[in-house]
Amino acid sequence: MGDIHLWATYAVVALSIIGYALERLPLEAVAIASLAALLVLFGLFPYSAPDGTVLSADRLLVGFANPALITVLALLIVGQGLFATDAMEAPARYLGRLGGASSERAMIIVLVSAGVLSAFLNNTPVVVIFIPILTVIAAQRAHQGYKVFMPLSFITILGGMTTLMGSSTNLIAAGVAREYGIPIGFFDITAMGAMLAVVGGTYVLFIMPRLLKERHSPIVRETQPSGTQFIGEITLSADHPYIGMEAKGGMFPALSEMTLRLLIRRDVPFLPPYDAIALEEGDRLVVTGTRKAFSQALATGSKDMIGIVTEADIADADPDSRPGQRPGPDYHLAEAVIAPGSRFAGRTIQMSGIRAALGVAVLGVQRKSRMARSGLAAIRLEPGDTLLLGGTSREISNLRGNHDILLLEHSAEPVPQTRKAIFAVWIFIWIVLLSAFEAMPIVAASVIGAALMLAAGCLTLHQASRAFDRQIFLLVGSSIAMATAMEATGGAALIAEGAVTLFADSAPAVVLSAMFLVIAIMTNILSNNATAVLFTPIMIGIAERVGVPSHAFVVAVIFAANASFATPIGYQTNLLVMGPGHYRFSDFLKAGGPLVLIIWLTFSLLAPWYYDL
Repeated sequence: MGDIHLWATYAVVALSIIGYALERLPLEAVAIASLAALLVLFGLFPYSAPDGTVLSADRLLVGFANPALITVLALLIVGQGLFATDAMEAPARYLGRLGGASSERAMIIVLVSAGVLSAFLNNTPVVVIFIPILTVIAAQRAHQGYKVFMPLSFITILGGMTTLMGSSTNLIAAGVAREYGIPIGFFDITAMGAMLAVVGGTYVLFIMPRLLKERHSPIVRETQPSGTQFIGEITLSADHPYIGMEAKGGMFPALSEMTLRLLIRRDVPFLPPYDAIALEEGDRLVVTGTRKAFSQALATGSKDMIGIVTEADIADADPDSRPGQRPGPDYHLAEAVIAPGSRFAGRTIQMSGIRAALGVAVLGVQRKSRMARSGLAAIRLEPGDTLLLGGTSREISNLRGNHDILLLEHSAEPVPQTRKAIFAVWIFIWIVLLSAFEAMPIVAASVIGAALMLAAGCLTLHQASRAFDRQIFLLVGSSIAMATAMEATGGAALIAEGAVTLFADSAPAVVLSAMFLVIAIMTNILSNNATAVLFTPIMIGIAERVGVPSHAFVVAVIFAANASFATPIGYQTNLLVMGPGHYRFSDFLKAGGPLVLIIWLTFSLLAPWYYDL
């Protein structure tokens, strides 16, 4: 009966990998089907291990509470908090400037920096640090996000292979080896690891991006600034940050991405150029700018745009705000078009009654024909005008189905909570430091950090739920179930024993190369840490059998167990980038599979020379 369970488990694993690779079914469907097959197999035909342990449904489902899975999901929420507060805008701009005018050069500098840093920090926190930075840089430079997120994961794995603390896999394998009397020092793997990292990094930076297919990432897409120019109006109330701003060269450069078209002071209009003028309380600024510029203006204090006439209106429009505050995390901007025959057509914005009828504020308007220089309130709406609207997520959602104003789907985005960026950054730093110095398990730090992001108002529950990736949840849970079944039925050990028997009489260099490939394949099916624990004693035994020092064989386990590039389940950082890059299972096979072969061939060529085998 045990053989039936063993071979049936092999069949489920093989069919699942084929299903993921073919992509004819959604990833979620394949994951649920594989999990259901295992539950049927071990539910109808119970399996007892030689030690009497029963492989129950509870053990198969424990992967859905796996600390690595919880860590990834919590870190995705933390990353969404950094994104929602624009906390990474300044660091991203600094790193982006290092590359000059070339977006590719900027990305390479950032990726190389991540690889170097991962040699001294665990690569998981490093990826968490750089995902939001790369997200912002990709948006700023209109660079395809799918070309950088998978390279980020792979480059940090390669960097983590150069020192003992670069990866938990390194520490686990070294710990097992130490129990057998084989010490592995901090820099003992550095020379060989650096050679592998240079060869692999060359492929990752210059070849792999060409192999990846375009994927539309929700995170990157939402940061893409629209070039459409809206006309809006800002009223400078007391303590407004624009008060005292002085004109230079006839313009107000401090308005950043907005252009002042008309200044109305005590009902007297002033047209550009503006000479020796400083903005005062009560001034009305008629400005043009992109949607992103309006969003940043709201985030930094321009709360008196028309449509949000008073501070009390903000409190009414957003329950997270109170009089005297800027819009809260649930305040969104969206675009909508005035429909032909709309009851609002022909009316001025001030007299349209849009706010009273629909609960949303008109912050700006855009039309193809030229608009007169006048206050926003006096603009008469026409069919085809695109309105920039502000309101809570519920108020924006209520516009769906409205026949007077046609909401543009997927246009709603929250206003960045820039005033809370410092909270988000400190939460993030706290997570990284506690995890890097092992003061707290990374799963605990990540979950607490996600909870603090919500408590501080850096993002809403709705935004947090959008960061939760059901594909990752189902993929990891079902994959851990398959790995559990393989270990419990002896399937993993059988593969290891078969490889040992097959190459037992070969030269040491051949045995080392063959076992490296076996371990590299297994680490993409099982977890990398489980593979390291399983194969370290086996490799030590092989070294003793062929009569060579065990050090090279233990190091081979470390490098091969880190070669988890061919599947998203191979390593935790692969799961972290799967959502931002919007990758599929086949993307890892296509782009990561060759990297596994490159690392294997490089090690096979260099190891006999370096370790004098």
